Amino acid sequence: MHKGREESTHWKIADLDFSKIDIAQVRPDENLFYLVTCASFVESGSDLYTQNLVDYYGDEPEISSWLREQWEVEELQHGQALRAYVEHIWPEFDWPVAYANFLSEYSSYCKVELLEPSKGLEMVARCVVEAGTATFYGALSRSTSEPVLKDLASRIAKDEVNHYKHFFRYFRRFRQNEGLRRHRIFGALRRRTMEMKNEDAACALRHVLGTRSPAHAGDLATLERIHSKMNTTIRAHLSADMTIKMIMRPLDLPPAVQTMVAYPVTQIMNKVFLR
Repeated sequence: MHKGREESTHWKIADLDFSKIDIAQVRPDENLFYLVTCASFVESGSDLYTQNLVDYYGDEPEISSWLREQWEVEELQHGQALRAYVEHIWPEFDWPVAYANFLSEYSSYCKVELLEPSKGLEMVARCVVEAGTATFYGALSRSTSEPVLKDLASRIAKDEVNHYKHFFRYFRRFRQNEGLRRHRIFGALRRRTMEMKNEDAACALRHVLGTRSPAHAGDLATLERIHSKMNTTIRAHLSADMTIKMIMRPLDLPPAVQTMVAYPVTQIMNKVFLR
């Protein structure tokens, strides 16, 4: 009953009113173009690693079904909605060609051997990823005054928080079954947190730039300038407290201990997001 209610109330791309966009005002915003287009590439590639997860949890029908029927569907919708936004404002950008080039490289990053060594630890990794994406889209929503993007990014952020809740619930089941101790959970948290800003975004940016401005394709100085400006935008609108709580939650620390470690973890997170 709960699943049906959740699916029936999920938003659709048709809910976004693109007619509200002041195209003349938004089109010159190069930073916004790169933020949204890079995000659209990564989200649109969700199906590449979904199959890895479905196979990994193949003997868990509830999990594999949710991954295939809800998680993947919603992640791909994020990519479709972001692509629609880009093509509405910057129709001259050849999204399909740029994405195809991105996909040929990105597909090499989505390997089964990169998953964590146990099902419970992979759920920890998934929690970190969802916390990171929820943080990104929350910051993107707060960073813009353009109403349609603000609405879209907020919807995606809420989806990512909901995905986190599912992964966390599954993690708790595996934690008990696998007898996971805190040091192993912390190891998975640390590994995936330090990889949070990995090659995905950099790969997307290279291919977006290569199509938008072929003369600067592979120009490291230009890539660094654009990347730095994107980071500055997100950094200025982060909600660090929420992210820290989401990432630390699998450790199930006593309140006093959680308070003690919150500051150093916050410093680590700041470095991850600022680098």
